[in-house]
Amino acid sequence: MGESITDGTLAKFLKNPGDGVEVDEPIAQIETDKVTVDVASPEAGVIQKFVAKEGDTVEPGTKIAVISKPEGGVAHVAPSENISGKAASQPSHPTEKTEEDKQTPKVEITPMTDKPKEYSLSPPKRSAIEPQLPPKERERRVPMTRIRKRVATRLKDSQNTYAMLTTFNEVDMTNLMKLRSDYKDTFVDKHGVKLGLMSGFVKAAVSGLQNQPIINAVIDGDDIIYRDYIDISIAVGTPKGLVVPVVRNADKMNFAQIEKEINTLAKRANDGSLSIDEMAGGSFTISNGGVYGSLLSTPIINPPQSAILGMHSIVSRPMVVGGNVVPRPMMYIALTYDHRLIDGREAVFFLCRIKDVVEDPRRLLLDI
Repeated sequence: MGESITDGTLAKFLKNPGDGVEVDEPIAQIETDKVTVDVASPEAGVIQKFVAKEGDTVEPGTKIAVISKPEGGVAHVAPSENISGKAASQPSHPTEKTEEDKQTPKVEITPMTDKPKEYSLSPPKRSAIEPQLPPKERERRVPMTRIRKRVATRLKDSQNTYAMLTTFNEVDMTNLMKLRSDYKDTFVDKHGVKLGLMSGFVKAAVSGLQNQPIINAVIDGDDIIYRDYIDISIAVGTPKGLVVPVVRNADKMNFAQIEKEINTLAKRANDGSLSIDEMAGGSFTISNGGVYGSLLSTPIINPPQSAILGMHSIVSRPMVVGGNVVPRPMMYIALTYDHRLIDGREAVFFLCRIKDVVEDPRRLLLDI
């Protein structure tokens, strides 16, 4: 499962005892901190029994199932599991009662002659402010998935480590939306992918990072590491939790290449087929809460990066343009950054660069 994976949780079996399997056919799924991986059968045959249970914590190289070969031999399936505790069932031995067990001690009971004193205990009065808690039978306790536990740990570590500060701005989306509307059909015909807004923000972020390299840097002990590459992480919400696949070398990609890469990564994220390598690294993150309707938020930095850009929903608002009040499609954008490394000046300049490029994409062509 990769050198960085030490254990996982046996999420579910894809087959049942008695089912036939082919070589390399998935029979189970293992959930790790980052991805869900399939366990492939090393032999063709019939599943005889499972020796691990769903929910067990397992390590690479140990047995989870037994498969009988067509010739009658037995193949042990050793995917990526080490069952916590003993997975193989042991025969139970009936316990034999000893003579001491059979002898029941006798207890002499004498009737009570004295009548106990009667105490008049009034029921305790409830405090007027005592909360009325719901009964326990109306609650459900469900174990957290590995991915959810990993996300929770990383976000809390980020909050405890970084001196996070968020600055905001607003962007008039008129020109970028018009650009997409004017060329959407031609773009699809030539490149085979739709022109979205995300590629425009990725290109704007690349321009901002090139203008403010400190945003792309990170603290390591007493040193500052400046990254001479731009790998943009794209936050994707999936049913199993938040994953952050990486668009590599975004500074060398055009709009079409960015759109294709984002679509591929998003599809793999929702299918649960992302690899560890596709989520490793990244020097800057973009999170688009606008797809869920978020108007404004303060995103949390994705370690070991130093900043994250938050996009939000587009809302038509009255704006003053040329002395006249006109409706404009506006978006709030937020930059959360590590104030230990990045000063407010650089953060504001970076966010203003995002605003300038998105509001006038021609700046990318003229490099101004």
